Amino acid sequence: MSMGDSKFSNFDNMSLQGIDQDSELIPLLTPEDEEQMNSETLPETLPILPLRNTVLFPGVVIPITAGRDKSIHLIKDANNGSKVIGVVSQKDEETENPDVKDINTLGTVAKILRVLQMPDGNTTVIIQGKKRFEIAEVLTKKPYITATVRETAEVRPEKNDKQFLAIIESIKELALKIIRDNPNIPSEASFAIKNIQSDSFLINFVSSNLNLDVKAKQELLEIGSLQERALATLKYMNVEMQKLELKNDIQSKVRNDLDQQQREYFLHQQMKTIQEELGGVSYDEELEEMKEKSKKKKWGKKEREHFEKELSKMKRMNPQVAEYSIQRNYLDLLLDLPWKEYSKDKFDLKRAERILDRDHYGLEDVKKRIVEYLAVLKLRNDMKSPILCLYGPPGVGKTSLGKSIAEALGREYVRMSLGGLRDEAEIRGHRKTYIGAMPGRIIQSLKKAGKSNPVFILDEIDKLSNSHQGDPSSAMLEVLDPEQNSDFHDNFLELGYDLSKVMFVATANNLGSIQPALRDRMEIIHVSGYTIEEKVEIAKKHLLPKQLTEHGLDASHLKIGKPQLEKIVEGYTRESGVRSLEKQIAKMVRYAAKSIATEEDYEIKVSNEVIIEVLGAPKMERDKYENNEVAGVVTGLAWTSVGGDILFIESILSKGKGTMSITGNLGKVMKESATIAMEYIKSNADRFGIDAAVFEKYNVHIHVPEGATPKDGPSAGITMLTSLVSLFTQKRIKKSLAMTGEITLRGKVLPVGGIKEKILAAKRAKIKEIILCADNERDIKEIKGSYLKGLKFHYVKEMSEVIDIAITGVKVKNAKEL
Repeated sequence: MSMGDSKFSNFDNMSLQGIDQDSELIPLLTPEDEEQMNSETLPETLPILPLRNTVLFPGVVIPITAGRDKSIHLIKDANNGSKVIGVVSQKDEETENPDVKDINTLGTVAKILRVLQMPDGNTTVIIQGKKRFEIAEVLTKKPYITATVRETAEVRPEKNDKQFLAIIESIKELALKIIRDNPNIPSEASFAIKNIQSDSFLINFVSSNLNLDVKAKQELLEIGSLQERALATLKYMNVEMQKLELKNDIQSKVRNDLDQQQREYFLHQQMKTIQEELGGVSYDEELEEMKEKSKKKKWGKKEREHFEKELSKMKRMNPQVAEYSIQRNYLDLLLDLPWKEYSKDKFDLKRAERILDRDHYGLEDVKKRIVEYLAVLKLRNDMKSPILCLYGPPGVGKTSLGKSIAEALGREYVRMSLGGLRDEAEIRGHRKTYIGAMPGRIIQSLKKAGKSNPVFILDEIDKLSNSHQGDPSSAMLEVLDPEQNSDFHDNFLELGYDLSKVMFVATANNLGSIQPALRDRMEIIHVSGYTIEEKVEIAKKHLLPKQLTEHGLDASHLKIGKPQLEKIVEGYTRESGVRSLEKQIAKMVRYAAKSIATEEDYEIKVSNEVIIEVLGAPKMERDKYENNEVAGVVTGLAWTSVGGDILFIESILSKGKGTMSITGNLGKVMKESATIAMEYIKSNADRFGIDAAVFEKYNVHIHVPEGATPKDGPSAGITMLTSLVSLFTQKRIKKSLAMTGEITLRGKVLPVGGIKEKILAAKRAKIKEIILCADNERDIKEIKGSYLKGLKFHYVKEMSEVIDIAITGVKVKNAKEL
């Protein structure tokens, strides 16, 4: 309910502000006035004034504007006469010249209080309703309608009717509430409501000012019972109150949203001003900077459109929300990545060879492969980079080779350690919808490199592990496929990135743990261990100068000769690489540094005695070849993860029932090799000059020393066979001989792997002769001649050949009579 916005204000303006200098205040109707009004008799005939959009209620004062000629004529005549007229409402307000059929028959007798001529030519009349009437018979239609009228009785409740009084009280309360909540009604209106003493006038006053259409108000006027009219009015007021509450509620919400937005806007503006005052960059400047930076990027159409779309999204964001910083990080990444920015390759092959030789001693295969790659790149000038995998034991310089490759090519160097990595998102990144989302380490490394064609070292690729967070080695499949990685997809970046110009170099200690599909994508280059001579050279050229520099010394403070370096290599390290050797050299350098710091005398040129004094007694003497005076002791060659080693196989006879037992922490393959060797000897006993009865009388025990070390593999087959033949014949094994090879039940010798490492181990142990399978001859041809100096090779195909070479005709010392 708006309490009749325009009517109420008109009433307020017209009746309470004074019409002219002599006018009096028009008072509200009192119970006495009402009583007097009800006792007045109606004239028999009345001029009838139709109202377009208003219904007049008894006791209520309203202003009306007369525009029609008929109405002006009627008002003039009435004002000059009795000042009493009959007021009815039109059924349709659009009707310009209403006839009898167009007006309601029930209306209100009104008294003209004032007639005003307005400046615009219209006549405004202030009238007050008296009592209800009904048109009985129309007398004239011109110049205006006149009719005979009869009074319409009004049923009033008893004086102290509780129900009626309750309704009146409710109407008052609700009216005051509406006045308070409706901003369109002046607050002074509440004084009028409070000061109305007459119940019937209160009902009529409120009904008149209700925000209802003419039809609804006419229906209210026609209700004969005052109590029923009061109830109907209350119902309308309740509906109006609910509408008002809803409207206010909506407005309040809208206002709150607007207030919050305005507040944020003003704070944002203040913050911007403060930032500018302090010399910081405002958000707008930041966006502008990004836009300028993007113009310099070598983007394709797709990338540029994507960036502009994301930038416009950021412009629409409130800088205070969490997504803003994610969006900014994302745009920064797009701008920082070196899209299509490549460093120029240096094609000076001689220079590349010099750099590789300077940094690494040996490793001929790897150096050769890198120079080949450079040569092809020089000729084609555009080539998908190969994926190299340097595979070999720890400490041989696989990782440091990457740095040398980068320098030789003139490219940026990036290293990524994959050891223990078990989250796929580390490779592919997270989607940027997650809190704390980041790109994967591939994209991060390229950003750090600043070029799209660095040498990228993937360190320890065999140490990738699986978890519930995905399989990183499967995520690496796309990275390491030259056919796929031209459009590598990172979850955070959301755009394909070209990795085809990146030279990936992976390193691994163990190929067995690399996923087959991943291994298939890489070119495996075996980086084998170093010989003693190579280690001595590496120590002299690289390790000693490096350690002297790290400890603040130079070459004049400590000199270690080649014989002494060889002693350190042989006596204190057992490895294919040079890490342990570097630690031992560091100990020697610390000995010199301590002596200089404490001003003690020391030997600048290190002797063997000083080495024993600093490093202790030599620890690695196990590689020495043992004598051949005992039957059944044979030297085998083994491959371990730290390089080659020699392995002794012992066997012994004891009286029994012909059983065979095997010890030494051996695996399944080695146990099977022993069984095959035994069965082969039994079936060929005559050939080897062995009495078959021996097999029934004696138990055989085979042992491989150092039982704490697990051992397995096929390499010990011929060694076990030779050991058993020596045992059963009690003949000596050839001196300074070692062997390696697999056997079959038919007596064939099969080739084995790790030949280079085994040959190095044999050299360390002062072995002179080596028995190998004929098929392993090709491996020997690949080894540098200098490594093979002083070694004699016997290539065999049958087990009988092994026995002929290995077993001498001389009985062992203290030979048993079998």
